[in-house]
Parts: sequence; C-alpha cells; structure tokens
Amino acid sequence: MLKPIITLMAISATGAAAHAQSSYPAAPQDGTVYEVFGMKVDDRFRPLENDTAAATLEWVKAENTLTESYLSRIPFRNDIRRRITALNDYAKTGMPSLENDGLYYWAHNDGLRNQSVIYRGKTPYAADAEVFLDPNSLSDDGTVALTGLFQSHDGRFTAYTISRSGSDWTEIYVMDTATRRLLPDHIEWAKFTGAAWDGDGFYYSAYPTPEAGKEFSNANEYHTVYYHRLGTPQSEDRVVYENRKEPLHFHSAKVTDDGRFLIIEGGGQGFGNSLYFKDLRDPDSKWVTVEESQDYILNVIDSTHDGKLLVYTSADAPRYRFVAIDTKDPARSQWVDILPEDPEAVLTDVNLLVNNRVIATYDRDAANHAYLYDPDGKFVEEIKLPTYGSVSFSSSRKSPEVFYNFSSFTYPSTIFSYDSQRHISAPIHATELKDFDPAAYVTEQVFYTSKDGTKVPMFITYKKGLKKDGTNPVYLYGYGGFNITLNPGFSPSRLFWLENGGIYAQANLRGGAEYGDAWHEAGTKMKKQNVFDDFISAGEFMINEGWTKPELLTIEGGSNGGLLVGACVNQRPDLFRVAIPRVGVMDMMRYHLFTIGWNWASDYGTADDSADMARYLLGYSPLHTIRNNGTPYPSILVTTADHDDRVVPAHSFKYAAALQAADTGSNPKLIRIDSKAGHGAGKPIAKVIDEWTDIYSFILHNLGRQPQK
Repeated sequence: MLKPIITLMAISATGAAAHAQSSYPAAPQDGTVYEVFGMKVDDRFRPLENDTAAATLEWVKAENTLTESYLSRIPFRNDIRRRITALNDYAKTGMPSLENDGLYYWAHNDGLRNQSVIYRGKTPYAADAEVFLDPNSLSDDGTVALTGLFQSHDGRFTAYTISRSGSDWTEIYVMDTATRRLLPDHIEWAKFTGAAWDGDGFYYSAYPTPEAGKEFSNANEYHTVYYHRLGTPQSEDRVVYENRKEPLHFHSAKVTDDGRFLIIEGGGQGFGNSLYFKDLRDPDSKWVTVEESQDYILNVIDSTHDGKLLVYTSADAPRYRFVAIDTKDPARSQWVDILPEDPEAVLTDVNLLVNNRVIATYDRDAANHAYLYDPDGKFVEEIKLPTYGSVSFSSSRKSPEVFYNFSSFTYPSTIFSYDSQRHISAPIHATELKDFDPAAYVTEQVFYTSKDGTKVPMFITYKKGLKKDGTNPVYLYGYGGFNITLNPGFSPSRLFWLENGGIYAQANLRGGAEYGDAWHEAGTKMKKQNVFDDFISAGEFMINEGWTKPELLTIEGGSNGGLLVGACVNQRPDLFRVAIPRVGVMDMMRYHLFTIGWNWASDYGTADDSADMARYLLGYSPLHTIRNNGTPYPSILVTTADHDDRVVPAHSFKYAAALQAADTGSNPKLIRIDSKAGHGAGKPIAKVIDEWTDIYSFILHNLGRQPQK
C-alpha cells in the first residue's frame, strides 16, 4: 500500500516556507479539515473551489500578474513568440467528406486564422469552392469553436455544434444547406452530443439547465436524449431516452445511415458502454438491449440491409474485433466475427467502403497500420504508410472514393486518395512548411524496462547527428490513462523544440490502449502507480542511455497527464529540472464532485469506495503529497483556464497554492490561468501561440538555455 510522502495536514510554516509564502500571493483559505474513513485530510484551500468568488478572482489576478512579471523578464520571450508564430503560419487543410447533398466539405486554415473555415465544392479542393461556414465570424476573438457538422439524410439541412471559450457545453444551430440561411432552431445546455437526424428533426443529448454562477463547476447529472423537430422551441423537445435511476450515466444517440435504427450508447461509470437500439420503421417498437453493462466498448459503425448491426467491440476481445449482430437475436453467442481479434495488434478503427469492403486500422507498438478487407473479412492488402504515424480515413458506402490523412512527429498532415480497386495511394494535398526541413530529423522507437520489469515503448525524435553525450535537453511527454493511445502526431509548436537541439520523447505508459484492455487496466485504480513508475523509468532511461541528465529533463502532460506530472514530481523531484502540469487532475480525494469528474471513477476509483481506495488515492494525489521539508523541487509552471469545465480550475488553483505554501526550495512555482479558454479543444490559434510561447520561455530560461533561432 502506498503511503503519502506528506499530506497537507503536516505542512508547517518553516522559515523557508514562510519566505516562499511571502513571494507569492496569499491564497484564500478557511482551515477546512475533513475525514475520509477515519483519515484526516487538510483542504485548507477549499475556498478556491468557488471560482466566481471575489477572493478567488483577486487571487487569480494576482497570480497572473506575478507569472506575467516573471515571464516578461525573460529576454528571449519575444524571439520565441515570433518563431512559434512563424511555425504555425502555414496552410492547414482537412480531409474532404462527401455529404448527403452530393458536395464535398473540408476544413481549411490559410495560416493564422483562429478557427478553420469550412468549404464545399463539387470536387475535393475545387478551385471554385465556396465558404460554407466561417467560425471566425461567430466571435470577435476566435473563442467560439465549431465542434461538429451533421447533415440530414436528404441533405436539406445541416446542424452544427459550437462551444464557447473552450467549455464542454454545446449549442446546436441549424442551417438550410443550399442557401446557408440560419434557421431559428437553437439548442442550449447540450453536452457530449452531436445531432442525429431522423425525418424533420434530430436527436441530441443535454443536461438540465445548470444553476446560475455554477455552470462550470457543479456536477452534471441526468444526461437525457431528446428529439427536436425543426421549427419548434427547445421547450417542446420530446424525451426519447433517460435513466432516472442512474443520474451519472451518459447517453448518446446515433441513427444508422439507412435511417432504420436509433442507437443509444450509455457510459460514464465503466470502461465501456451499454448498447440499446430501436427500429424506427416500426412505430410500436420497444428498446432492445444488446449490452446492459458498461464493461465493454460497443461502437455501432452502421447497419446492413438485412437488419444487422455492424459493431466494433472489446466484448470477448481485449484487443477488439468487428462483428455483425442480428437485431432479431442480439445475444452475444450469436454474434458473427467479420474481423476477429488479432492476438498481435489492437483494432482501433473501422471504415466501410462501397460494396461493403472494410478498412481496418490497427495499432502495432503504438503506431497505426491500415489494411483492406473484403466484406467477409478476407485480407486484401496493407495500405502502406510513410513511417511511424497516425492515420484517419474518410469513406462512404455510397462512393468508391476513399481519403486518408497521415501525420507523424515531423511529417505534417498529408491527405491521400486511395483506390481500393487498383490498390493505389496518391497524395492529393501535402502540407508545406516554411523554413523547416523534416528530413533533418529522425524518429526511433525504443523499449525500456519499468520498475516491475514491464517493457514500455517510447518514441524519440531529434535532429540527425545529435550525440548521446548527456548534454541534450529532453522534453518527456506522457498520459497513461482512459484507454487512450499516444500515437505519433504532428505539432507545429513542437518543431521549435526540435530545431533548438531538443529531444522530444513520448512514452506509451500503461493505462493507455497501446496493447488492449490488459494494458489499460494495468494502469487503473490500485494499479495507478504503474503509470508513474513507467514515466519515472522513461526519464531514468533517457539519462542512463546518455541522452540527457536531470538538469536538462523537462516533463509535461495535460489533464490525466497533468496528474501524472504532479505525482511524479512529488515522488522523484530529483529527476526533473522543469515540470509543466497542464489542466491536471490534482485533488484525487474530491475530483468526482465536480462537473463530469465522476466519469473518471472507472480509471481512478473514488475516496468514497473503501478505506483502502481512499488511502491509495491519498498516497499519490498531487495536492496531498507535496513535500515540505526543504527538498528542492523542479521549476514548475501550472496551467489551467477559467472555462475548463472538464477538469475544473480548482484542481490547479489548490495545487499551486499548496506548492507555493510549502518548503520545496527556491525554484519558481507559478500558475498561468488563461481567460476565455477551456480544457484545450477549439482553442484559437492566437491563444495557442501565447501558451506555447510562455511554456517554452519558462522551460529554456530554467534550463539555462537560449533559443538558437
């Protein structure tokens, strides 16, 4: 059983701590101490949970003033901003998608627009394409983001979803597709939803209207599926599916392409999702249960003309399979494999083509591989990809055209067309970077040994010719949770680090999906320490192999990765020079009480589960295990945002306040609090540039390095 390094109950005002406190703004505190299974937990900074209170707002203002003062004194900050801006200033184009109106739609950003613009044309990337929707026109500062487009089956109408200031709250609007005229229909307080069309309306999921002033912090309960008929007010929308016995479950709706089946996937308190369907052709049809539990992933891809559901699933297949489920007899014993489980790879995605051919994407050692199969699952060919990387496909059962998007660490997004009959791939849109040569860099994959002997893969990207002499700055990134695989991917801002002689290392920690459910479960609940051990071992590997030394090692992670960084700093402060915990889950004792935090219990467990679970969480919770004995800590820059209603800013607020109050040496412990921003999705490019400018300025300044260009 893990024991806390030190809990907040033990914080005392030593001379060094008192000196540290005098350098930082005084955080509001109320001396709260509460008991969990007989354990006393100090939560003295609980007032910071009220993010709209005057005292909290004053503290936020003071912290941002302090952080800006610190960063503004870094002499090369503006040089970094100019270079980050230049690296982001290139044309970015998404994959074309053939929609129900017979036109192709794609996203395009000509460089530094805050949000990408949606275009459409009779052919992909047509010279005479027209703007269909420009999200930049929805706000003055680019903080309204387009999160989805959903066209009706006949193509007459298009619903689109937006988020404001990075919030998970979703609004739905509807346009006349041909004329782009905005209709009066407007849905509010939706969340985790699209718009699933059926007839002259659509299904969507929403929560009850939240309490004023608590929109971004209160727990979300009773996720309900509604049907909205065009031309009617939201107040008249019909409840289609709800579960009043389970207020913490999600419920998402989709309609199969033929319009026959309404699908409800339920989640929120398990590793997977429940699955129900109804036959929309039969007005008297009842809900049919395929899977009641949330123990497995079941993702309906589509249906067949003879009434079968085509489903991607982990049921009886920890590395996933693709099956056909007869809606007349959906018992699991009757499921028919189209693509059975592969014992050596993880099935991650399935796309259907004309003539019911299948493109399957697999992960092999955390890199994507793609294969073409006949309708009966017979192998046809591998679709060769350029290198280690990530691939996504755009296809339709109505068209022979297939497009895919490939990228890797130094391989920017490139769009290919794929002819499944002639077995030919050809690039149709390649990203052109300014003043950066991808050929000057190399990516290799290594396998290192974690504390318990487990082999863990890691990608390492660096400039060719770099020597293993221990003098290289390393940026180590990890996540390790929620069944999420870290595949190789492209980031223009990361190029700044590489061109300045830095090494980027991406560790594929347990808790992710790199090797299926077993790999995920090995990093959950009372096995969470495996994730931290994997990350610490990655840092030790980079040092032992001669890549770097502790004085040049930076770690970063966001969300669950922010938790990772915070926990590892507390456990091994000697191993790292700089730490960047971004929008992290830092209070493991109370995380489940805010917005959708309860949804993470399947990975973490909660302090309410049992005394053992509470003790385990307290043993690694970043907020509660900060040392206070003079142990030198790395330089730390915490980041969060005022509209983050995924991981509420209270996590970072309380963690930063506790860091600043403790005796952890003289290195800076600062917090950067963004405004009109959320967890990260949809962030305007201007804010992205600002954030990476500050992160790299902080890192290089504290490594004692200066940018080379």
